[in-house]
Amino acid sequence: MPSVNVISQIYEQDYAEWLSITLKQLQNRELENVDWEHLIEEIAALGNEQRHKVESYLLRLLIHLLLYDYWESEKEWSGKGWETEIDNFRLELDLLFESKVLYNYCVQVLDKLYQKARKNAIRKSQLSPHIFPDHCPYSLAEILSPEWLP
Repeated sequence: MPSVNVISQIYEQDYAEWLSITLKQLQNRELENVDWEHLIEEIAALGNEQRHKVESYLLRLLIHLLLYDYWESEKEWSGKGWETEIDNFRLELDLLFESKVLYNYCVQVLDKLYQKARKNAIRKSQLSPHIFPDHCPYSLAEILSPEWLP
């Protein structure tokens, strides 16, 4: 196996090759030449990426639920499209929530993301802010349920 310095250089030049080498090293318990610095960086980035996906899908789901629920004048024209998007975001979240850690993260960020979704729905719909509740009117079970619409 190549040395740590060589593997570190491979990381900069050929990411796929670096992944292959690192995976083989870990599978074979050859830990002495593992490029730990980059491996730690990649694992941290992977966790951040997964949390970002949860936030992104949940935010967009909340926006669409709010528009569907409160933008009555647009519902006839856009309602089916909103339903489709709501279904898509729920499916993506369902896949991510195979990880209990990501589900728990969702619980933690729900209130913060609702505030962002509320602002976005107000801006998009140009409806009075008083129409949209200050706090999330939906339970997490409702938000994630494929059978539920407000």
